[in-house]
Amino acid sequence: MPTYDYLCSACGHRFEEFQAMSAKPLRKCPECQKAALERLIGAGAGVIFKGSGFYQTDYRGSGYASDAKKDAGGGCTPTCGTDAAPAGCKMAKKDDGKA
Repeated sequence: MPTYDYLCSACGHRFEEFQAMSAKPLRKCPECQKAALERLIGAGAGVIFKGSGFYQTDYRGSGYASDAKKDAGGGCTPTCGTDAAPAGCKMAKKDDGKA
């Protein structure tokens, strides 16, 4: 249920009211008791996403990890890209002969 802002044009009283979207707008001011309330158009509340299910990675299936390894060059190990990389690793550091 949203929170609506109201302003009384008679006395200037401003307040918020927690109402269902289907509820009729209030008309009677709680301060001066006159029927001069106007519902204001607000910017609305920011949306806060909490928990899982809001990121692309949350929906990836179990086959994602194996497909990612295939795309990366086939079964790389944690030592890929280092001097300790296994022979034949596409990510192994190459000796360019420079000192």
